[in-house]
Amino acid sequence: MLKDYPGHIDRLQEVLNTVINDPSPLTPEFEVAVWVLESRLEAFYREAETEFEAAQANGNPESIAQANEKQRLMSKVSWRHVWFTDEALWDYFQRRQESILRRR
Repeated sequence: MLKDYPGHIDRLQEVLNTVINDPSPLTPEFEVAVWVLESRLEAFYREAETEFEAAQANGNPESIAQANEKQRLMSKVSWRHVWFTDEALWDYFQRRQESILRRR
């Protein structure tokens, strides 16, 4: 869904990397990953909302239309049920957890 926003994808990767590189000793990585994804995706929506408001204030119909599309996309992306059911995310953390347990 974010293929046209590589900077946003990079920002998601950045927060997911922190989950792996700085794991919480008390909370499972998958739970932390869900929390950071929710937070970052909500930030994307708030940023798009601000851009839409700025475009409306400028009055440029093309900018308004683009900002409106971006806001609609970010709204959809930020809905947890859209991405939370992605089995690839769960599978990744499950394989990682199994790998960690095997090394112990």
